Amino acid sequence: MKTKKIHKDKVNIITLGCSKNMVDSEVLSGQLIANDIDAVHENKKKDHNIVIVNTCGFIEKAKEESINTILQQVELKKRGKLDKVYVTGCLSERYKQNLEDEIPEVDAFFGTMELPMILKQFDADYKTELIGERLLSTPQHYAYMKISEGCNRTCAFCAIPLMRGQHVSRPIESLVDEAKRLVQRGVKEVMLIAQELTYYGLDIYKKRELPKLLHALADVQGLEWIRLHYAYPSKFPMDIIDAIKERDNICNYLDMPLQHAANNMLQLMKRQITREEMEDLIGEIRNKIPDICIRTTLITGFPGETRDDVEELKTFLQKMRFDRVGTFTYSHEEGTSAYDMNDDIPAEEKEERAQEIMEVQQEISLEKNMEKVGKTFKVIIDKKEAGRYLGRTEFDSVEVDNEVIIHSKKKLTAGDFVNVKITKAYDYDIEGEVVE
Repeated sequence: MKTKKIHKDKVNIITLGCSKNMVDSEVLSGQLIANDIDAVHENKKKDHNIVIVNTCGFIEKAKEESINTILQQVELKKRGKLDKVYVTGCLSERYKQNLEDEIPEVDAFFGTMELPMILKQFDADYKTELIGERLLSTPQHYAYMKISEGCNRTCAFCAIPLMRGQHVSRPIESLVDEAKRLVQRGVKEVMLIAQELTYYGLDIYKKRELPKLLHALADVQGLEWIRLHYAYPSKFPMDIIDAIKERDNICNYLDMPLQHAANNMLQLMKRQITREEMEDLIGEIRNKIPDICIRTTLITGFPGETRDDVEELKTFLQKMRFDRVGTFTYSHEEGTSAYDMNDDIPAEEKEERAQEIMEVQQEISLEKNMEKVGKTFKVIIDKKEAGRYLGRTEFDSVEVDNEVIIHSKKKLTAGDFVNVKITKAYDYDIEGEVVE
């Protein structure tokens, strides 16, 4: 008589979407490992028997990718390659009932705040003492740190509050403790993330406390770079800029999604700010820190957007000369206030407009990179690839920004900081040599 082979479960976590999702997956994996359950991220060995898909539900493309990934894993389960498939994250939070009806082969669906319920599937307990402990899916020298969850803003195009709920800050003590633990594990750079950084502290301290958090994190020994992502421009607290200026280990870098520049679009998007106010804000920030890198994100194809609006956006870019720009095409999302509007611009036209915007930015980026030639910058080494090293300056975040192509006779290690003299400039990258 054949006996069934007894094997220990191994869980592969597949993460889709943003860095906030990545942190959720890292926390989940940390909890599983603490419960003596083997867990890995994006397992290449394919020796796992359980999969958890952490989905994104932000825009149509992301939803399609999430659904396709779920279906791929379900197919592996049908073929006997997997024992279980679980789904969590934003898509699951938003469309749980629909997904259960459409893909019944999935063993269970969980929302964004149901980590303890996921653990119950493994007869595991949620260990509160592990807050801040996680299995990093990033290289050892950098990590994302989520300082709050949810969002109280009511932007017309955004479904995030539907999936992530209202703004909830984490206490400063908890974040400092996490930063210290990360440094002990070799992390040298943390990227602070939230749906809205500037709201930090309003719920638990009754006032905006991001500057206080920044100073507390800057005091952590061994934390060399602290980077800020996703700051809302309306009523932006300038003491954030003061903190950046005062502390050497806070990068001169600010990710501030503006979404548009035409006032009629900003009003329809419910952005609570005008073009003139944005220009004044950027000017004030640059007055305080002239060499600060400002990254922004823009949306093309919002309902009612005209060719004049697109031209105004291009003019705005040429005037403001942002260091980094990303574009999204508008996605018509049910549950948002913009869903009641007529999604009147064809997908191809939205893409063409986004391309036009990026062509303007490409020229600006090249010009700004050319200005760096001959100058020397502190660079963190990220990896070695094709016989050369790739790294970043303090003005560049991971994956979304420029890279520095580095030539060095000396062997370098990921996480090393070196001084690099820039010798060549490209549209989105720069190249240089290590100098002592």
